[in-house]
Amino acid sequence: MNLNSALRELKRRGTAQNRKVYRRHGVGENMYGVSLADLRLLAKQIKIDQDLAVQLWATGNHDARILATLIADPAQFDAKLLDAWSKDLSNYVITDQFAGLVARTRYWQKKAEKWHTARGEWIGRAGWNLIGQLAMHQPDLPASYFEPYLIKIETGIHQQKNRVREAMNNALIAIGIRNAALQEKALSAAHTIGPVEIDHGETNCRTPNAAEYIQRTLEHRRKKNAKEQ
Repeated sequence: MNLNSALRELKRRGTAQNRKVYRRHGVGENMYGVSLADLRLLAKQIKIDQDLAVQLWATGNHDARILATLIADPAQFDAKLLDAWSKDLSNYVITDQFAGLVARTRYWQKKAEKWHTARGEWIGRAGWNLIGQLAMHQPDLPASYFEPYLIKIETGIHQQKNRVREAMNNALIAIGIRNAALQEKALSAAHTIGPVEIDHGETNCRTPNAAEYIQRTLEHRRKKNAKEQ
Protein backbone atom coordinates (compact mmCIF):
# COMPACT_ATOMS: atom_id res chain seq x y z
CA MET A 1 0.00 0.00 0.00
CA ASN A 2 1.35 3.44 -0.91
CA LEU A 3 0.67 6.78 0.77
CA ASN A 4 -2.24 7.82 -1.45
CA SER A 5 -4.07 4.53 -1.10
CA ALA A 6 -3.50 4.54 2.66
CA LEU A 7 -4.96 8.03 2.97
CA ARG A 8 -7.94 7.06 0.83
CA GLU A 9 -8.56 4.08 3.09
CA LEU A 10 -8.32 6.25 6.20
CA LYS A 11 -10.79 8.74 4.73
CA ARG A 12 -13.19 5.91 3.87
CA ARG A 13 -13.09 4.51 7.40
CA GLY A 14 -13.50 7.83 9.21
CA THR A 15 -16.84 8.78 10.78
CA ALA A 16 -18.41 12.00 11.99
CA GLN A 17 -19.09 10.42 15.39
CA ASN A 18 -15.45 9.48 15.87
CA ARG A 19 -14.37 12.98 14.87
CA LYS A 20 -16.73 14.38 17.49
CA VAL A 21 -15.28 12.09 20.16
CA TYR A 22 -11.67 12.84 19.22
CA ARG A 23 -12.30 16.60 19.36
CA ARG A 24 -13.43 16.19 22.97
CA HIS A 25 -10.07 14.54 23.67
CA GLY A 26 -8.12 17.45 22.23
CA VAL A 27 -7.41 16.17 18.74
CA GLY A 28 -7.32 18.96 16.15
CA GLU A 29 -9.31 19.22 12.94
CA ASN A 30 -6.76 17.47 10.72
CA MET A 31 -8.24 13.99 11.11
CA TYR A 32 -10.58 11.54 9.44
CA GLY A 33 -11.97 10.03 12.62
CA VAL A 34 -10.94 6.38 12.30
CA SER A 35 -11.46 4.15 15.33
CA LEU A 36 -8.38 2.60 16.89
CA ALA A 37 -9.85 -0.83 16.19
CA ASP A 38 -10.05 0.00 12.47
CA LEU A 39 -6.55 1.45 12.51
CA ARG A 40 -5.22 -1.77 14.00
CA LEU A 41 -6.99 -3.84 11.35
CA LEU A 42 -5.51 -1.65 8.64
CA ALA A 43 -2.06 -1.90 10.22
CA LYS A 44 -2.39 -5.69 10.27
CA GLN A 45 -3.17 -5.57 6.56
CA ILE A 46 -0.19 -3.32 5.76
CA LYS A 47 2.23 -5.02 8.15
CA ILE A 48 5.56 -3.35 9.02
CA ASP A 49 6.45 -0.63 6.53
CA GLN A 50 8.89 1.97 7.81
CA ASP A 51 8.95 4.03 4.61
CA LEU A 52 5.17 4.34 4.57
CA ALA A 53 5.17 5.13 8.31
CA VAL A 54 7.52 8.06 7.75
CA GLN A 55 5.35 9.34 4.90
CA LEU A 56 2.16 9.00 6.95
CA TRP A 57 3.67 10.87 9.87
CA ALA A 58 4.77 13.71 7.60
CA THR A 59 1.16 14.39 6.54
CA GLY A 60 0.33 15.79 9.97
CA ASN A 61 -3.01 13.99 9.90
CA HIS A 62 -3.94 12.49 13.27
CA ASP A 63 -5.19 9.13 11.98
CA ALA A 64 -2.23 8.84 9.62
CA ARG A 65 0.15 9.41 12.50
CA ILE A 66 -1.55 6.83 14.71
CA LEU A 67 -1.29 4.36 11.82
CA ALA A 68 2.36 5.31 11.39
CA THR A 69 3.13 4.25 14.97
CA LEU A 70 1.44 0.90 14.32
CA ILE A 71 3.34 0.00 11.14
CA ALA A 72 6.71 1.59 11.94
CA ASP A 73 9.76 -0.61 12.48
CA PRO A 74 11.24 0.21 15.92
CA ALA A 75 14.62 -1.14 14.81
CA GLN A 76 14.88 1.51 12.08
CA PHE A 77 14.59 4.51 14.39
CA ASP A 78 17.60 6.49 15.50
CA ALA A 79 17.62 9.09 18.26
CA LYS A 80 17.38 11.96 15.78
CA LEU A 81 14.19 10.66 14.15
CA LEU A 82 12.55 10.03 17.53
CA ASP A 83 13.36 13.58 18.61
CA ALA A 84 11.95 14.91 15.34
CA TRP A 85 8.68 13.03 15.77
CA SER A 86 8.43 14.08 19.43
CA LYS A 87 8.42 17.75 18.37
CA ASP A 88 5.27 17.10 16.30
CA LEU A 89 3.18 15.88 19.24
CA SER A 90 0.07 17.99 19.74
CA ASN A 91 -2.34 16.10 22.01
CA TYR A 92 -2.28 13.35 24.59
CA VAL A 93 -3.79 10.72 22.30
CA ILE A 94 -0.96 10.77 19.77
CA THR A 95 1.58 11.33 22.56
CA ASP A 96 0.65 8.10 24.33
CA GLN A 97 0.58 6.16 21.08
CA PHE A 98 4.00 7.55 20.16
CA ALA A 99 5.40 6.65 23.59
CA GLY A 100 4.27 3.09 23.01
CA LEU A 101 6.33 3.04 19.83
CA VAL A 102 9.37 4.54 21.56
CA ALA A 103 9.13 1.82 24.22
CA ARG A 104 9.85 -0.73 21.48
CA THR A 105 13.06 0.97 20.36
CA ARG A 106 16.55 0.65 21.81
CA TYR A 107 16.36 4.30 22.92
CA TRP A 108 13.50 3.71 25.33
CA GLN A 109 15.34 4.38 28.60
CA LYS A 110 17.46 7.24 27.27
CA LYS A 111 14.41 9.07 25.93
CA ALA A 112 12.54 8.55 29.20
CA GLU A 113 15.42 10.10 31.11
CA LYS A 114 15.72 13.01 28.67
CA TRP A 115 12.12 13.85 27.86
CA HIS A 116 10.57 13.76 31.35
CA THR A 117 12.30 17.06 32.13
CA ALA A 118 11.10 18.79 28.95
CA ARG A 119 9.25 22.09 29.31
CA GLY A 120 6.79 21.23 26.56
CA GLU A 121 3.62 19.52 27.72
CA TRP A 122 3.61 16.72 25.16
CA ILE A 123 7.29 15.76 25.20
CA GLY A 124 7.21 15.93 29.00
CA ARG A 125 4.17 13.66 29.02
CA ALA A 126 5.90 11.21 26.69
CA GLY A 127 8.89 11.11 29.05
CA TRP A 128 6.80 10.35 32.12
CA ASN A 129 4.76 7.84 30.15
CA LEU A 130 8.02 6.03 29.38
CA ILE A 131 9.11 6.17 33.04
CA GLY A 132 5.89 4.38 33.91
CA GLN A 133 6.45 1.80 31.20
CA LEU A 134 9.98 1.20 32.47
CA ALA A 135 8.53 0.52 35.91
CA MET A 136 6.08 -2.01 34.47
CA HIS A 137 8.23 -3.74 31.88
CA GLN A 138 11.92 -3.52 32.81
CA PRO A 139 12.36 -5.96 35.71
CA ASP A 140 16.16 -5.72 35.71
CA LEU A 141 16.20 -2.09 36.83
CA PRO A 142 16.84 -1.79 40.60
CA ALA A 143 14.41 -0.06 42.94
CA SER A 144 17.01 2.66 43.45
CA TYR A 145 16.57 3.67 39.80
CA PHE A 146 12.97 4.76 40.44
CA GLU A 147 13.42 6.42 43.83
CA PRO A 148 14.62 9.78 42.38
CA TYR A 149 11.55 9.82 40.14
CA LEU A 150 9.30 9.37 43.16
CA ILE A 151 10.96 12.42 44.71
CA LYS A 152 10.44 14.43 41.52
CA ILE A 153 6.78 13.43 41.42
CA GLU A 154 6.21 14.19 45.09
CA THR A 155 7.85 17.62 44.99
CA GLY A 156 6.91 18.78 41.50
CA ILE A 157 3.68 17.27 40.22
CA HIS A 158 1.43 20.19 41.12
CA GLN A 159 3.67 22.65 39.26
CA GLN A 160 3.60 20.75 35.98
CA LYS A 161 1.39 21.26 32.93
CA ASN A 162 -2.00 19.55 32.87
CA ARG A 163 -1.29 16.39 30.88
CA VAL A 164 2.19 16.05 32.35
CA ARG A 165 0.58 15.86 35.80
CA GLU A 166 -1.59 13.04 34.55
CA ALA A 167 1.40 11.10 33.22
CA MET A 168 3.32 11.67 36.46
CA ASN A 169 0.36 10.36 38.45
CA ASN A 170 0.26 7.28 36.22
CA ALA A 171 4.02 6.81 36.65
CA LEU A 172 3.60 7.02 40.42
CA ILE A 173 1.06 4.20 40.25
CA ALA A 174 3.29 2.10 37.99
CA ILE A 175 6.25 2.50 40.35
CA GLY A 176 4.08 1.76 43.38
CA ILE A 177 2.85 -1.56 42.01
CA ARG A 178 6.29 -2.60 40.73
CA ASN A 179 7.49 -4.36 43.89
CA ALA A 180 7.35 -4.29 47.70
CA ALA A 181 10.53 -2.23 47.94
CA LEU A 182 8.87 0.69 46.16
CA GLN A 183 5.32 0.25 47.37
CA GLU A 184 5.58 2.07 50.69
CA LYS A 185 7.65 4.91 49.23
CA ALA A 186 5.13 5.40 46.44
CA LEU A 187 2.22 5.34 48.89
CA SER A 188 3.97 7.86 51.09
CA ALA A 189 4.51 10.13 48.09
CA ALA A 190 0.87 9.73 47.04
CA HIS A 191 -0.39 10.73 50.50
CA THR A 192 1.92 13.76 50.55
CA ILE A 193 0.76 14.83 47.09
CA GLY A 194 -2.94 14.49 47.82
CA PRO A 195 -5.52 14.94 45.05
CA VAL A 196 -4.11 15.62 41.58
CA GLU A 197 -6.29 17.96 39.55
CA ILE A 198 -6.43 17.17 35.83
CA ASP A 199 -8.57 19.00 33.29
CA HIS A 200 -9.96 16.19 31.13
CA GLY A 201 -11.88 18.57 28.91
CA GLU A 202 -15.33 17.59 27.65
CA THR A 203 -14.95 13.92 28.59
CA ASN A 204 -16.02 11.62 31.39
CA CYS A 205 -12.43 10.62 32.19
CA ARG A 206 -11.37 10.76 35.82
CA THR A 207 -8.00 10.98 37.53
CA PRO A 208 -7.27 7.87 39.60
CA ASN A 209 -6.29 8.33 43.24
CA ALA A 210 -2.75 6.92 43.18
CA ALA A 211 -2.76 5.52 46.72
CA GLU A 212 -6.12 3.82 46.29
CA TYR A 213 -5.17 2.44 42.89
CA ILE A 214 -1.86 1.03 44.16
CA GLN A 215 -3.50 -0.64 47.15
CA ARG A 216 -6.39 -2.02 45.09
CA THR A 217 -4.03 -3.46 42.46
CA LEU A 218 -1.78 -5.09 45.04
CA GLU A 219 -4.78 -6.57 46.84
CA HIS A 220 -6.05 -7.99 43.56
CA ARG A 221 -2.64 -9.57 42.96
CA ARG A 222 -2.61 -11.11 46.44
CA LYS A 223 -6.04 -12.65 45.93
CA LYS A 224 -5.06 -13.95 42.50
CA ASN A 225 -1.85 -15.51 43.84
CA ALA A 226 -3.75 -17.10 46.74
CA LYS A 227 -6.17 -18.77 44.31
CA GLU A 228 -3.33 -20.11 42.18
CA GLN A 229 -1.54 -21.75 45.10
